[in-house]
Amino acid sequence: MKRIPLLLVPLALSGCVQTLASTAVDVVTLPVKVVSAGVDAVTTSQSERDAKLGKQLRKQDEERGRLYREAQERCRKGRAIPTDDCTAAVPR
Repeated sequence: MKRIPLLLVPLALSGCVQTLASTAVDVVTLPVKVVSAGVDAVTTSQSERDAKLGKQLRKQDEERGRLYREAQERCRKGRAIPTDDCTAAVPR
C-alpha cells in the first residue's frame, strides 16, 4: 500500500526537475546575453554603417534639390541672389 504513493513521487517531481534545469540554464546564459547585448549596442556592423551613410547621402541630395528648385524659382521671378546661377535655370 505504501509503495504506490512512492512510485508516484518521481512522476510528480519530474516537472520540478525540468523547471529547475530550465532555471539553471537561464541563470548560466544570462551573463552571456547581457554581455552580447552590450557589445552589440556599442559596435556598429558594416550594414548598419552603409545604411547610415545611404541615409545621409539621400538627405544631402534632397537638400541640394530643394536649394536648386528655390534658386530656379527666384531666377524665374527675377529675384535672384548673387549666389544663384540663373544661366542654369530653364524658364518655364
